[in-house]
Amino acid sequence: QLQLVESGGGLVQPGGSLRLSCAASGFTLDYYAIGWFRQAPGKEREGVSCISSSDGSTYYADSVKGRFTISRDNAKNTVYLQMNSLKPEDTAVYYCAAAWPITTVQAMCGPGWEYDYWGQGTQVTVSS
Repeated sequence: QLQLVESGGGLVQPGGSLRLSCAASGFTLDYYAIGWFRQAPGKEREGVSCISSSDGSTYYADSVKGRFTISRDNAKNTVYLQMNSLKPEDTAVYYCAAAWPITTVQAMCGPGWEYDYWGQGTQVTVSS
């Protein structure tokens, strides 16, 4: 079965850190650009960060720039999202998605892009 599986979510206090993982099953991520997205209750889905497959170029939403870092380990068929200095407004369900081909990572993280695979999501709750 071809799928993406997210893990690493949970409850963390403001200022804390979490590392999310997005692992591919049944296919290799090598050729795919990967994006992390989030959706909070009552809000639209937001592109958080995306990474290309070719040159490793990255994109970050302004709301997470300087706090989140996206990376990929093709040997492990996994993409990570390191989240530091978490804020209550980061609370959401986080999803990863794979797409190929893409134009730019910024476009991929924007609204309307069509993805080949989606994960089921992992809940991140930032609260004291």
